[in-house]
Amino acid sequence: MGQASNPKRTTENEARAYGKYFYTSPQKLNLVAQTIRGKNASRALTDLQFSKRRVAQDVQKLLQSAIANAENNHGLDVDRLVVSEATVGKTMFLKRFHARGRGRGARVEKKVSNMTIVVKEAAE
Repeated sequence: MGQASNPKRTTENEARAYGKYFYTSPQKLNLVAQTIRGKNASRALTDLQFSKRRVAQDVQKLLQSAIANAENNHGLDVDRLVVSEATVGKTMFLKRFHARGRGRGARVEKKVSNMTIVVKEAAE
């Protein structure tokens, strides 16, 4: 009598990891996501490790989580993994005020983002 189960969002040779509440704007996070899209997973980890952007460390953790999901949950070969998707979405933003002249205040929006990484086993 319960609700029907949701359909699977990944195929047999894919694994995904979803990260919420990255404390940066979606535009900045997407710049990091562009650097890893379509690359080999080990190469993408190396690029993120030596990236100068602050959010690259969080993206590196998320990519490691996707690789671990592929290995442990789906039984995929880690050496053949490729980052097939890296999507960025916006979520809430924190509303703050910045003091201005004559006792006024200006609204400041501190943006927060989400990210999904899908790794796929490449066919040889």
